[in-house]
Amino acid sequence: MSNEQGVSRRKAIQMTAKAGLVLAGGSMLATAPKAAAAAVPKYKNADFYDKSGKLLTEKARDAYFTMMKRFNYPIPPSLKKGMWATDFGLGDFIHAGMGGIMWWNNEKYSYFGHEIFLLPGQMIVEHGHNKTEKVGAKMEAWHVRHGMIYTFGEGPETSPLPVKPAESQIKYITVKNCAPLMPGEVRELNRPEAKHFMLAGPEGAIVTEYATYHAGDALRFTNPGVKF
Repeated sequence: MSNEQGVSRRKAIQMTAKAGLVLAGGSMLATAPKAAAAAVPKYKNADFYDKSGKLLTEKARDAYFTMMKRFNYPIPPSLKKGMWATDFGLGDFIHAGMGGIMWWNNEKYSYFGHEIFLLPGQMIVEHGHNKTEKVGAKMEAWHVRHGMIYTFGEGPETSPLPVKPAESQIKYITVKNCAPLMPGEVRELNRPEAKHFMLAGPEGAIVTEYATYHAGDALRFTNPGVKF
């Protein structure tokens, strides 16, 4: 290699280093800077209700879509069309509410696919799924995809609790066995008809539910004020 070629190669290496590239084993590997983590919005109940106290469903949906983007979760047209949001009729959406979409619900063969969306600290109100004349009691399991949740169900009381449930729901809670679930972890209901609920961690959560057939008339909430 000539001296002129050597100078040119040194200059190329220097330029490569300045551009943030690393020479490794004869290959140039780009080392892109880490993207800054998206900030977690801080919501108030007032952000989601009109002056009459009615839940602004589109604003609630938009909050979930914002969370999905933060988690790099895909938002296909089917999700935009089919996703719903609820405050269970309790007027406390940021503490007691959820978003969801039923991907599939087959009564004949009894299988169900559901995605659950929870904003930071948001709780699904305690409930159970009873047997009816038409269907058996629903069984289900929860698979955390993004964020994390605290699952509550039957069993020995967890003391101290690692998280405080929604203040508006405290007097209606009957199950206090708590287990945190991180991404990739799964927990199932311990028996049919058992009362249970979940509460999202500080970044919110996206959870896949695997279950037998979901019958709306089999839902039983411990809070008598729920309208769902």
